[in-house]
Amino acid sequence: MVSEGASVLDLGCGAGELLYLLTTMKRARGRGVEVDDQAIYECVRKGLSVFHDDIDKGLGEFGNGTFDYVLLNHSLQQVRKPDIVLKDALRVGNKVIVSFPNFAHFEVRSQILFKGRTPVTPALPYEWHDTPNMHFLSILDFEDYCRKNSIKTEKTVYVTGEKIIRSFPNLLAQEAIFLISMENHI
Repeated sequence: MVSEGASVLDLGCGAGELLYLLTTMKRARGRGVEVDDQAIYECVRKGLSVFHDDIDKGLGEFGNGTFDYVLLNHSLQQVRKPDIVLKDALRVGNKVIVSFPNFAHFEVRSQILFKGRTPVTPALPYEWHDTPNMHFLSILDFEDYCRKNSIKTEKTVYVTGEKIIRSFPNLLAQEAIFLISMENHI
């Protein structure tokens, strides 16, 4: 979804795996924002430019439309105020790529229904007490949020493992990837 040579800001970039791939394979001009010191050290070892900051505190140091793409790769559900983070990402980037685990996947539903326990799946590998996820959303939840907030969905990809899901994604996809922008963005 990222164009060749694009400028990219990866929010919650972790150890920089995705950012590194984009800078080497797509020749992206990338920067990351990460709060975890150990992850930042890993990014620096890879030669990546990373800011030590908490994305929950805002992106005030970046102007409107500073980046071609802003990435929220499995980080939106981990922030305290996803609404504010998402609006700031849409302000800073011309396009935003959001990926998240789908909490409505049938495996998650069945674990809750039949086991009565917080689900642990390949897409959600954490126990309830050590999960970084603070907000649990489904594909339908995110689509509804975008509709209510005049956010344009430009492209979607739904996956389970390495398989693309084309039918019933809210039930069958473990992960969702959205390319979004503001509807009135020029």
